[in-house]
Amino acid sequence: MEIYGFCAPGFEALQDAFARNFRECGDTGAAFAVRQHGQLVCSLWAGSADRDAECPFTEDAIANVFSASKGVLALMALQQADAGKLDLDRPVADYWPEFAEGKATVTTRQLLCHRGGLVAFRKRVEDKLIYDWHAACAEVSRTEPWWSPGSQQGYAPFLYGWSLGGLIERVAQKPLPELYRESLANPLGLDGGFGANGHRSHRIADVGPLKQPLPELRENAIGRAIKEDRKGPVAMAFGNPVSLVMGTNGQPWRDALIPAANGHFSARDLAAVYGDLALEAPTTLSRDWVAEASREQSCGHDRILQAKVRFGCGFILSGDAADLHFGGARGFGHPGAGGSIGFADPERGLGLGYITTRLGQSLFMDRRAVELVRVLYGLLS
Repeated sequence: MEIYGFCAPGFEALQDAFARNFRECGDTGAAFAVRQHGQLVCSLWAGSADRDAECPFTEDAIANVFSASKGVLALMALQQADAGKLDLDRPVADYWPEFAEGKATVTTRQLLCHRGGLVAFRKRVEDKLIYDWHAACAEVSRTEPWWSPGSQQGYAPFLYGWSLGGLIERVAQKPLPELYRESLANPLGLDGGFGANGHRSHRIADVGPLKQPLPELRENAIGRAIKEDRKGPVAMAFGNPVSLVMGTNGQPWRDALIPAANGHFSARDLAAVYGDLALEAPTTLSRDWVAEASREQSCGHDRILQAKVRFGCGFILSGDAADLHFGGARGFGHPGAGGSIGFADPERGLGLGYITTRLGQSLFMDRRAVELVRVLYGLLS
């Protein structure tokens, strides 16, 4: 496998680690990028962007990064707070009156750190709902929490995007895609965005499962929880409607606005977003708000993820477990289903992005990203 791109002097070992992911871990199309103190010190890509191996993967190729999208959306919410337009501790319903149904006390902070109880639709909805932004937001506004807001931590795999995104639109008084271009894509020169169309890059990579599953780094208890209660919050969060986990290479999915799960970004996009947040003087968010984003807001056994997770304001915080270790103790970011990851390490001034077309089954980072992070920090020590 021919590896393209570059590594700055002192970072050459990253190319070997990236190549091993193709030789030993099943990657067939992937990219990896690192920024440190504002400078791109590594940008690597290889393989193909389509299942027939006819279209080469390029540096600006974008791929569905699934929940790694959430970190970008959270940043947009925090930008509104930074501008004084959004108070994280006021009820969402103060900005979005329809949202009050059954959840009048839910705050933006609770949405950001997954303590609002709004983890899934309570009633069965039609498959096509997720492709209609306004209909999905309206359905979320009518949905009641699964438990008392603030009482428990429960990750919202998909409703997070419609609840937080719908709120951001009302606060900013402009469509989410337009705000994204103004606040992030244009200032940082990002290739992709939410959905797969209308962005700087036109090379969209197809995604599919790894041909040979990788050894798990931890037990993934989500499947067991779904089998135990087909109508419970875990099953409904991931499977209502079933179109949430199907058709991710199809045009309806790519055309839709599903900001919790259908962000299509390049590796250098994720490195740029988090690299900026790791700077002494970020351009997208004030230092005080970066500190707030990375301050622990909730920690414990997550009702949906069935694992212990630490949340800041919209970001997962670094922990001791290898699949949630984002560099240093102050690291924060967000993994995506299948293996993609973006995170910031303010102590090192570092932002990292990894995207792949071959999806693993790990709950958080899998062995491919973990190994890249291990090698990177070995070089920095």
